[in-house]
Amino acid sequence: MQRNDQNPEMRESAVLEPCIGLLELCSVAKGVEVADAVLKEARVEMLFASPVQPGKYIMLFTGSVQDVRASATRGAQLAGSDLVDQLVIPQVHDQVVPMLRRKGGTITGNLDAIGVVETTTVASSILSADLALKTATVDLVDFRIANGLGGKSFYTLTGEVSDVRSAIGAGARQAQERGLLAREVVIPRPHPDLVAHL
Repeated sequence: MQRNDQNPEMRESAVLEPCIGLLELCSVAKGVEVADAVLKEARVEMLFASPVQPGKYIMLFTGSVQDVRASATRGAQLAGSDLVDQLVIPQVHDQVVPMLRRKGGTITGNLDAIGVVETTTVASSILSADLALKTATVDLVDFRIANGLGGKSFYTLTGEVSDVRSAIGAGARQAQERGLLAREVVIPRPHPDLVAHL
């Protein structure tokens, strides 16, 4: 049996319709069961499915809008009271998924501004970052989810001060409206020694 991530048609549909879905559960065991159901429900590609601190389980998957919605709906039904948060983003910003797949990087040089939004769930952070990136001309330079953060997540943006303020403001409001904002900050002209540690 061929896996979805090896199927050329699946990869092509994910590129044509960059839709992502995420389910975040408070049980690892239930998370594994839900991940299986998500894959069986529709033609989706699992980008990652993994336990995260503190004892939660998250899965991020992609495919056509219709397939992602179907899989997310089935997964949320099966998760029941173990569901912590969820999302479906039909046209996710192209910087989000690559940043989630890597472990951060090194930033060099002088930056005009940085902004950070910290949320209490993974899904809320992804939704917030997607909106922030679509609001102004900024770059996503870091995205950390759950592990080592007590279940919280955060992302860091850079750009011109006015753009970073607009983007962080929009992203923070989106998380605040869902009651999941932990903190947000914008730092104009960050010290070069700080930049080296981002």
